[in-house]
Amino acid sequence: METNSEIARAIVLGASALGAGTAMIAGIGPGIGEGYAVGKACESIGRQPESSGAVTRTMFIGCAVAESTGIYGLLVALLLMFANPFINKISG
Repeated sequence: METNSEIARAIVLGASALGAGTAMIAGIGPGIGEGYAVGKACESIGRQPESSGAVTRTMFIGCAVAESTGIYGLLVALLLMFANPFINKISG
């Protein structure tokens, strides 16, 4: 028969897996945003080739900022899966 601490551990691990999966949804936003930004930068360079340096530089800065959101989501997911801070709170 399972003890309460084993059931609590299973609940925490299950909720952590769901939380990690939800955190990885954060990778969708930066992917869409970066693709849109690169497409618009290509349009801009196509219309005014002489501004390609400024457009490219601005695009890279914007993509780096957008990518940090996806990296934070990945970090949260990895923490929940492998360095779970909630497992130690279970008294048993």
